[in-house]
Amino acid sequence: MSETLKLHQVPEAKAFHHGLWAGRIMSAIVVIALVADGTIQLFAPAQIASMLRETGFAMDLTRVVGPIILACAILYAIPATAVLGAIIVTGLLGGAICAHVRIGELGSPPEIISLLLGAMTWGGLYARDARVRALLPLIR
Repeated sequence: MSETLKLHQVPEAKAFHHGLWAGRIMSAIVVIALVADGTIQLFAPAQIASMLRETGFAMDLTRVVGPIILACAILYAIPATAVLGAIIVTGLLGGAICAHVRIGELGSPPEIISLLLGAMTWGGLYARDARVRALLPLIR
């Protein structure tokens, strides 16, 4: 009987293992993208000056936005604060989408990237954190 139970548990364990790694990879992509964006905002604002002008933001805001983006990445990367980080990242990305919608760039590459990063933020967290899966059950 115990052999039968072990056989039935192996696919679930493999599925959990694959899901966990998929979640970690998605989360790592989000963290890398946020760290890259925050670093550019802080150390190379001239590279994004034209985009800031187009969206109506002042260059001085890079000193404020860069650390906020880096803080979001750190909060999201730490398992104990990942849910808070995901909520704040979602707000940040929503603001980025809103800025592009405001200037009439519906469906622009920055919007699509922000939307994908937002989906990966929650998808990665869902796949790697059992608390989130318990809170938001997709399948019962």
